[in-house]
Amino acid sequence: MKLVCGPLCQVMISRLKPLSFSVQCALNRPAFFAERLYYSMKGAGTDDSTLVRIVVTRSEIDLVQIKQMFSQMYQKTLGTVIASDTSGDYRKLLLAIVGQ
Repeated sequence: MKLVCGPLCQVMISRLKPLSFSVQCALNRPAFFAERLYYSMKGAGTDDSTLVRIVVTRSEIDLVQIKQMFSQMYQKTLGTVIASDTSGDYRKLLLAIVGQ
């Protein structure tokens, strides 16, 4: 059965999306941030603001758990993905923060 969704339905879905992010974060914080990090570097280009925001703000809180979850979810280390997606001093700084 296919759901028919009109304009009102679209508005309701768009308003509930931030709530779903909050629920995801509350249920499994390391998985939430690991997923955000992965998608910030997936595909062409990098979402630098998301990458830096998460790495820097979580570095003294739960970055160790986020790195472990990232490895479990994507079978790659966070450092490996950062190294392949960034360059120069920017890469060195991010790798130093994540401990690689």
